[in-house]
Parts: sequence; structure tokens; C-alpha cells
Amino acid sequence: MALSGILARLDPLTITGVRFVVSTVVLAAALGLGRSWPKLAGAGRSSLLLLGVATVFLAANYLTYILGLHYTTPADAQVLIQAAPLLLALSGVFVFREPFSRVQWIGFAVLVAGIALFSAARLGGALGDPGRHLAGNGMIAVAAVTWAVYGMAQKQLLRVLPSQHIMLCIYAGCALLFVPLAEISALAGLDGTGWALLVFCALNTVVAYGCFSEALQHWEASRVSAVLAVTPLATLGFQRLCVLVWPDFDPGPPLDATAVLGACTVVAGSLITSLGAPSRAEVPA
Repeated sequence: MALSGILARLDPLTITGVRFVVSTVVLAAALGLGRSWPKLAGAGRSSLLLLGVATVFLAANYLTYILGLHYTTPADAQVLIQAAPLLLALSGVFVFREPFSRVQWIGFAVLVAGIALFSAARLGGALGDPGRHLAGNGMIAVAAVTWAVYGMAQKQLLRVLPSQHIMLCIYAGCALLFVPLAEISALAGLDGTGWALLVFCALNTVVAYGCFSEALQHWEASRVSAVLAVTPLATLGFQRLCVLVWPDFDPGPPLDATAVLGACTVVAGSLITSLGAPSRAEVPA
């Protein structure tokens, strides 16, 4: 929602560049206080190649997501991006030969059905420009695929480097990709609201990834994924709250009953897939 607001004031490349610069500075400062810096000398050529792949695909994820958000609504984007963790799970099955239970396959089918129902309802509903909406959905789909590739690369990198060191390298690499393309002079024209939105979006990258990593230290990955699955419903709730607090806030075309049903089906499919993961005792050695 904050990204949608700042998109009315800055272009996607500038927003993304600022986000990665702030993320790099904040994480570098945190690691510097702990005197913990990435040591890439002994990582090996294959690890450096994977680091490059992770950087490029995370950069592509951020860019395609914000471009998709420019053409669609926050609620639509949050529903469709639920395909990203499912694609990562499937890559684990087919690339890393990880187990995938029958319940998870059922959850995957439910999620796909939910996305189809939601998309059909939105494209057939009261949209001002269905073509623009379809383009936005396509961008979000690309964002989901690029995030899954990034996740696969990072999963391999975690065997040789700590998570925070990986993220610092990726943030710095993404900043180098976006800053030359950013329109830095446009920042001077931001008002107080614009700066508040931009700062929130910039810090969100560090805070979100930090909380996600910390959650994984205390809870199973499947349970964390289950909590993340409710993001679309949270987005819908906050959109409604913003309309009540700020009557001028425009959340985009309202969802009809079929679209709401589709969104709930997506959440249910994601929950079933996450919670249906086989326990360690069920995983063959």
C-alpha cells in the first residue's frame, strides 16, 4: 500500500534504488558494529556465480513487482504473489528432490484454482481498463517466478555463507544496478507524506527480511509460511481501514463476492500446502 502511494510521486527505478541503498547502509552498519563482514575469498567460483544469480533475480523481482503494482491494486498484487513461495516449494521438489506430501499437492491445486477464480473475477468485473489490469497481473506473475529463482540460489548459498552476509552482498549489488538508473533529483520534490512513504518502503526491506530470518530461528519454515499466507487478507483489511481514516484514499476497484472467494481460496491453498508439509519423522533418510 505504501509502494502504491509513493508510485504517484516517484518512478519505480528511483524507489527501488533508494530501497536497496538504505538496506545496504543499515545492514552494513549493523554488521560493522558486530565486526562481522562477508568473507567471499574462500567462497569459490560457483558460490560467486550463485550470488550473482541471486542478485540479478531479486533485482528483477523488486522491479517487476513494483511495475505490476503500478498497473494493478495492492490487494490484487498480494493475492497473486502468493504463487512465489509455492513455485519455490515446487522447485525444491523437482530440483532438490525434497518430499511433497499428498496434502500439499491438494493445497497447491486449491491455490491454483483460487488464483484462477480471483483473476477471472477481477478481469470480468468493474475494472476501468482490463488490459492495464492484465498487464499488471502479468508483471506480478513474473515477480513470483524471479523470486522463486532467487530463493533457490540463496538456499544453495546458505551452505557456505551466513544469511546476513548473503543479503548484504545482494543489497549492495542491487543498489549498484538501480542507482545509475534512478532520478535522484526527483527526491527534492517530495513533500512530508512522500518522504514518510519512501522511508517506510526503504526500511521495510531490512525489517521484513530481518523478522523473517528471526522467525525461522524460532519456528518451522512451514509455520512461518502459513502466517505469511494471510497477507492478502491483511492487505484487504488495511485498505478498508485506510478508507475509513482517509476518505480520499483510493484502493482501486472494489472486490466482488467472487473475487473475495477467490482470495480466500488462495489463502486456504497456501495454508494447506504450508501446514501439510511432512514432519521430519515422515521424511525418508
